[in-house]
Parts: sequence; structure tokens; C-alpha cells
Amino acid sequence: MSELIESSIDQAVELAESTANAEKVNLLGLSRAKMEAFFLSIGEKKFRAEQVLKWVHHHRVDNFDDMSNISKSLRERLNETAEIRGPEVVSSHFSEDGTCKWVVRVASGSCVETVFIPENGRGTLCVSSQAGCSLDCSFCSTGKQGFNSDLTVAEIIGQVWIAARHFNNVPAKMDRSITNVVMMGMGEPLMNFDNVVDSMDLMMDDLGYGLSKRRVTLSTSGVVPALRKLSEVSNVSLAVSLHAPNNELRNSLVPINRKYPLDQLLDAIHHYMNSLTDSKRVVTIEYTLLAGVNDQPEHADQLVVLLKDVPCKINLIPFNPFPHSGYERPSNNAIRRFQERVQLAGYNVTVRKTRGDDIDAACGQLVGNVMDKTRRSERHIAARQL
Repeated sequence: MSELIESSIDQAVELAESTANAEKVNLLGLSRAKMEAFFLSIGEKKFRAEQVLKWVHHHRVDNFDDMSNISKSLRERLNETAEIRGPEVVSSHFSEDGTCKWVVRVASGSCVETVFIPENGRGTLCVSSQAGCSLDCSFCSTGKQGFNSDLTVAEIIGQVWIAARHFNNVPAKMDRSITNVVMMGMGEPLMNFDNVVDSMDLMMDDLGYGLSKRRVTLSTSGVVPALRKLSEVSNVSLAVSLHAPNNELRNSLVPINRKYPLDQLLDAIHHYMNSLTDSKRVVTIEYTLLAGVNDQPEHADQLVVLLKDVPCKINLIPFNPFPHSGYERPSNNAIRRFQERVQLAGYNVTVRKTRGDDIDAACGQLVGNVMDKTRRSERHIAARQL
């Protein structure tokens, strides 16, 4: 861990030095270690990092002149060398059920989406990590948009910053609108490893958003080497997008399974969970139910056997339709039968409520506006026209 911290400091120093005579350093994207390194690199004391982090993340200030406990001379220097710049909010959408969606433009020119879901005194913010997604899961509208770019730390944590500004979210350890953050938006978080880890660190830092490790969740489709690496640097909650109980079916639904099949994924899940000091924590298994595809009794039975040694809770997600997906949502009866069959085996099984579908903010519906570098979106459109 000390080597990782030293590496972060070295990177921040290099960043500050390289941008001293070029573009300004965006302080919104600096973790505590990198913020301290930035101030040391300009000849200031480390405690300045604590002051600025609080102004940025607790008070959501983007103007150095508003930082009243910082000297005028330092504010002037910061105005010359640094900035606090979040992603541009292109549009905001508000659902009848209280769900909020922001469409934000990132540096690559693409737009990504962030969703806030309120429910029973809990406010969950779903954050994107990439513009598009490189994994192309067959039932996800984000994957059909292709892939453009990884988001920077400022673009990831900036989504939390934007939402906190909207709700006038109060500082850490007090009542607040945003109680949980899930890395379940556009993109595969583990494919943007370093930026996602730094962002989650800011979410959990008391100088950032003060969320507990139980209230920050990373969801992955199964990038096995990166999941193993995550156990060395983080202890956030883990969710795994499973969606199929056997390799043959999962290969078609979640293509990364062809590279990292279920036995490797389950081994990596065990490795991560065993690395946590809290033995009571469990992994959340996400399973999107597709009518006639993975929602049959035999699939429920296979899922029971597959997860028999995995400390988990299972979250069933009825498919949320999008144009030309080729899939349909199962009937309520089929969803209930699947749930009951798995529950009878002793598992904790919930069915995720569909929220924000009237503003296309439900799970699997996020599309944004991706300037696709992969030409995958062209291929999907061409295939639909045949």
C-alpha cells in the first residue's frame, strides 16, 4: 500500500511539473495524496490540500476566490496554475418516481449519463466510468453504442460533484441526499482501473464525500485480472454482473466470459471477498432476466448450484427494453417463479424495481451520445437493416 501511495505522489508531482507551463491542473480530479503532492510541488505546505479538498467536495466551490481561509497570494497563484472544472451538464431529466438523470459531456466530446435513484430514505447515485463500453453485452444498450474513451478522475468524481451541487448535499457524516454510490453506469469500471480507484477513494475520503466502504459499490462483468488487483488497493463493496448460470449461455450474453469463464470469475470473487476484513460482507450477484433466454426453471437450478459456495445476495433485474434489442421482459409470474425457486434453496433474492424508465434511466438503458471509435454501433445498425 505504501508503494501505491508513493506512486500516486510521484504521478501528481509529474502532473504538476508537466502542466506548470501548459494547461492548468484540474484539482477536482486529485485524490488526497495527489492534492498534497501538488501543493508540495508549488512550494506550499501539505495542509493546503485539506483546505482545498473541503472547499471542492464539501462546499462544491469552483472559484478559488471564494476560499476564504486561503491567503490572497495563494488564491492568485492557484488561479494561474489550477482550476476546478467538472463535466459540462448538457441536460437534466426528472422522472415521475423521483429519479434524476444528468447527461454530461466529457473531454472526448461524447456524452455519458449519471442517474440518482431515491428510495426509502436512501439515495443511490449511479456513476459512469467510460464513454460507451468495450464489452458489448448483448442485452445492454450502452454496449450497442460502441466505445470512445475512459473517463478521467475529474469526469468520474465530477458526476458525484454535480449531483451533490444539485441537492445541496451536506458534508460528510451528516444527513444527505446521496447515501450510496454505485459504479454501475456506462462502461466497465475495471477497464478504467486507476481512474476508478482514485475516484472511489475520494468518495470514501472524509475530505471528499465521506461514504463508508459498504456504501460504495463497484460492479464488474468479470475482468478477472483487474478484480484480483482491486483486492490489493480497495475494499469497496462488490457486485458482479453474472446474467447466466453456465458458460455456454454466458458466452453469448456477456462476451468477456469467453476470455474469463465462470470458474475463473468465481475464483476471483472468492479472492476479493477473502481479502476483506469484514467477514459479514457478501457479493451482490446481478442477474438480468430475459424472457425465454435465462429465466427458465433449469436456469434457476443451475444458478443455485453455481453459487453454492459464494457468500452472496442475488439481485434479479427484469430486462428494460430498448429499440432493436431482440429481447423481451419476462412476465411478472415468470419473474416470481424464478425468484421463489432460488429462494427455496436458501438464497437472499430481491427483484430490482424498474425506476426512471420514463426518462430512459433504468438499468441497461443508458446510452448517452458516444462518438464510437470501434464502429460497433455501425455494425449493429447494419445488422438491424438486413
